[in-house]
Amino acid sequence: MLAPALPETSNPASGPDGSTLQRARGVAHVGFAVCDGKTRLADLYQSGSAKVRLPRGSGERQAVLLNTAGGIAGGDELDYSATWGAGAKATVTSQAAERVYRSLGAAGRVMNRLEVDEGAQASWLPQETIVFDGANLQRRLEVDLAGGSRLCAVEAVVLGRAAMGETVRRLHFRDHWRIRRDGRLVYADDVRLVGDPEVILAGPATGDGARTFATILDVAEGIEGDIERARDLLEAARTHPRAEGLSCGVSAWNGVLVVRLLSRDARALRETIMKFLQGWRGEDLPRVWSC
Repeated sequence: MLAPALPETSNPASGPDGSTLQRARGVAHVGFAVCDGKTRLADLYQSGSAKVRLPRGSGERQAVLLNTAGGIAGGDELDYSATWGAGAKATVTSQAAERVYRSLGAAGRVMNRLEVDEGAQASWLPQETIVFDGANLQRRLEVDLAGGSRLCAVEAVVLGRAAMGETVRRLHFRDHWRIRRDGRLVYADDVRLVGDPEVILAGPATGDGARTFATILDVAEGIEGDIERARDLLEAARTHPRAEGLSCGVSAWNGVLVVRLLSRDARALRETIMKFLQGWRGEDLPRVWSC
């Protein structure tokens, strides 16, 4: 079991006058286990601004994470963790899109840790992260899978709200993924955007002008055999009127399937992700995705 611990306050943020600013701290942990043939809640811990809600009547066991601080600013620290016991099937999602605000210098830090036991099926489906001009975010996803388990995960990032006329000209963003099965590294990925993201993503080999991007990951034994199904579902999901500016692709190898998406339009990206995941998983997304 992952033992939650309060983050160390090693990431101070200072105001213009040199004073130490009050920062948000949050820790949340949820654990699932099979009891009497059903997946049930086994562990729950929450403190600070990180909270967990457990909706009823969804048909599938779900946990919804939320940050009561209303977003992430420089110096904030959030630690989320979840465990799936042997044979458990559950989804962890977020209440809404997370917002990352302008920083005065210090980084906002988010740590996500998942443990999935033998035969369990874990879905990690947070809604998108919206970063604003001047944001500074360091985020990590660490996953430990047992043999025979499965993980479906998604993360999407939106660079400002186009409908509000927002542009992001200065950004420090780092996203670090490490997935291990039986202790062996099977997937590693790092995204680093430092500077002007519009310039960084302008090139045809970087983003071709995209202002939103996403990764969908499915880790399961033999999943590479479903690559053509994934490609067909992805093509069918691109039905949004503005999806012509969306590019995507699928790769699969050694029990890992990865979908990459880039778009100039956040709504087109979101709807494509939703339609793909519904077809891919064969079940509806958590209700919060439609609120």
